[in-house]
Amino acid sequence: MASETPVRPLALITGASRGIGKVLALKLAARGVDVVVTYKNNAELAEGTLAEVRALGADGITAQVDIEQPESIEALFATVTEKYGKLDMFIASAAASAFKPVSELKLHHLDRNYATNIRSFVLGAQAAARIMPNGGRIVAITSYGSLRAFPTYASLGAAKAANEAYVKFMATEFGPRGITVNAVNGGLIDTDSLDFFYNSVPGMAPMETVLEKIPLQRKGTADDVADAVDFLLSEKAGYITGQVLSVDGGLTVVAPPFWADTTSPLRDAVL
Repeated sequence: MASETPVRPLALITGASRGIGKVLALKLAARGVDVVVTYKNNAELAEGTLAEVRALGADGITAQVDIEQPESIEALFATVTEKYGKLDMFIASAAASAFKPVSELKLHHLDRNYATNIRSFVLGAQAAARIMPNGGRIVAITSYGSLRAFPTYASLGAAKAANEAYVKFMATEFGPRGITVNAVNGGLIDTDSLDFFYNSVPGMAPMETVLEKIPLQRKGTADDVADAVDFLLSEKAGYITGQVLSVDGGLTVVAPPFWADTTSPLRDAVL
């Protein structure tokens, strides 16, 4: 009698049609993980990601979801349950926010920020955990705005801090079921989102003056973050849960006075 075809692991990634989410989808596909590629509006972009996933020997589906709407999240997981009956990995990568000083945040900014970045992660993690009968992995992608305050990032930074707090509680509650929950906290990562942030806010500090403050003195890449997430999703990270892994080139370990602002002879000591 012929042996049954092994069932591949399944990952659901929000925001997998571009940026870090897409890079991660391809890394997972390369090691035999099927992927649910979600999107909000651009179905063509999502189908392009899925085609690349299939070219690497894995499979999956595309699925539309508006993470601001609870009923849309519910429908997404109903689709996954109907087609696959289980899930092994849930990665919350999609995010959106208004980049404004706290004094300029309106009620609709606050409401959308909560719905998009915090509530969607909690609802998604709840739904994912329900269809992880043999354990699983949950990872939230956050940012250094959860740890450090800088201009116009209060709304998103506070949301990422909330998600990192939820990670700890989820890790505690889901742990007995074999589900690990962690976060990857990215620094200045070279994506469309970074370009938008630095180019859309009038008066924002020039990028070069920021990069020189970072110990590694460069932007991170989508691969840098995706590699960290991929590790936390792997068997090698089976005893890691409730943690936040910073991928920021050392950005969050430095403080003023910065080495970049020193002069000779002190400056000579690090060059």
